[in-house]
Amino acid sequence: MAVPATGSEPEPVLPAGLAAGVYIQDGYGRISHVNDKAEELLGRPARDMLGADPHELLHRNPDGSRLPRPNCVLLQAFLSGRTVSLDGCQWFARGDGELICVGGLSVPYEVDGVPDGAVVVFFERPPEEVYTPTPPANLEALTDLADRLTMVAETTAVLTSTLDLDESLKRLVRLVVPRLADWAVVDLLEEQNSLRRVAVVHHVNGQHVRVDELAGPMPPVLETSRMPLSSVLRGAAPRIVSPDDYAGPPDSGVAVQQREMFQAIGMRSAVIAPLRGPGKVLGALTLVRTEQETPFDAAELALVDDIARRAGLAVDNAQLYERQRRVAETMQRHLLPPLPRIEGLEMTVRYHPAPHASRVGGDWYDAFRLPDRTTALVIGDVVGHDLQAAACMAQVRNMLRAFAWEHTEAPSVTVDRLDRALVHISDVQLATMILAQVERAQAGDWQLRWTNAGHPPPLLVHDDGRVCFLEQGAADLVLGTELSPARTDFRQALPPRSTVVLYTDGLIEARGLPLSEGLDQLASFAAALADRSLDEFCDQLISRALYAANEDDVALLALRVPGTP
Repeated sequence: MAVPATGSEPEPVLPAGLAAGVYIQDGYGRISHVNDKAEELLGRPARDMLGADPHELLHRNPDGSRLPRPNCVLLQAFLSGRTVSLDGCQWFARGDGELICVGGLSVPYEVDGVPDGAVVVFFERPPEEVYTPTPPANLEALTDLADRLTMVAETTAVLTSTLDLDESLKRLVRLVVPRLADWAVVDLLEEQNSLRRVAVVHHVNGQHVRVDELAGPMPPVLETSRMPLSSVLRGAAPRIVSPDDYAGPPDSGVAVQQREMFQAIGMRSAVIAPLRGPGKVLGALTLVRTEQETPFDAAELALVDDIARRAGLAVDNAQLYERQRRVAETMQRHLLPPLPRIEGLEMTVRYHPAPHASRVGGDWYDAFRLPDRTTALVIGDVVGHDLQAAACMAQVRNMLRAFAWEHTEAPSVTVDRLDRALVHISDVQLATMILAQVERAQAGDWQLRWTNAGHPPPLLVHDDGRVCFLEQGAADLVLGTELSPARTDFRQALPPRSTVVLYTDGLIEARGLPLSEGLDQLASFAAALADRSLDEFCDQLISRALYAANEDDVALLALRVPGTP
């Protein structure tokens, strides 16, 4: 008795007691029905086969390894909608891990004149009856197969080496054009199932040229549309299409735009294949031949299907990474607060995440008013470049704010209280930090008072370009050691129009650069920028420092005092 994949489809009538195994493959490439003999031959209950991709589940090489999709006769027959006799020996995997040699037939079926699946009839045959050595006449075919498999392997290597979506699509296009087609088109399903044509690329005069006027938002994908692109985006198998497929009236806005594009570029033959992620279709890859007169064949259709499957996984990984980056950046923006407005003072901040990390980390800045009307400035660095470091950073920042507000004391006393508390009520292991207070003396001059817990020293930049690091003795011990060392406060008068720069070590460290040279470079850059606006000063300072192969987070807080009244 036939067993349907779901209760929604009419059940085909499969003869009882048939001596051959039968499985029916629907238009999405899944097994929708099997008969009793198929269960017996394959050693698998129907429930383990229904809804599965028969190629992934059953089709194997003689050694039991997975059969490459471009080399599978049954897959080519299904994709091309052709009747194929299973000459020779096709190897199927049984449920117990053994292999069975089968012969048989694959026959397509249509719904309303559109290919919508295949019926595969198979029977066991002794493998010794069909074994024949490979004749030299097949050398060209084997060479073509080797070329296709090489291209599949290259696709995997190239697409898995980046998590950037734009770069993934660029690499995908360069892989297939002009080796397989003259044009490549990528459509992606976005949020709320909207469709966007993100890439239309033509290979001309040895170059890949983007045709952006053919890209952009697309009409919605209708469930009722039977046209190739809409069907593929709903999960149907890849299709070879020709101008004849678009000769009739279009049944959707997507079909209208697809026909207009094909007419504009002069399509002779095209393949439309789904970009599949885990459990869903992410979009479609369309390859178009305009100059090449030979239409796509079944072997090429299977090859494009395999490439599109691998590309779909790369797109899914890239999209997941982008979503994680957006979440991380949003989190980081909320963790790093806005600056208070202090009359007479200019302040600005910059944060640049580590280029190869998760876009969040342990570097932070802070500035807030204290009850005695002084302004607290903080720059710090918790070890790490991940969400754990960001969470620890938030703990340190919040604890420091509470201690500084509750007890208006010297910076060294506040940091000492924080250090002693960290070990007991936080997950922080090690951290460096400068806590400073900026205040206006009775004479009207501005002063900086600070303590340094193992952090790079503040930089003072005079308005005439003179610079100096505020290293009044060695920095105190880092936070988190449980040693409770004595901490020191320092004071420095701030000349009119001078700038104080607090920063994390990402601004002075780079691959292969000694720390002393990094400090010298920072001082030199800052001196050259002394007369710039504070925003431009910070932008240029960070851009020049990041030019030197920086691999760490960078946080920067700059303060500029007013000139003489």
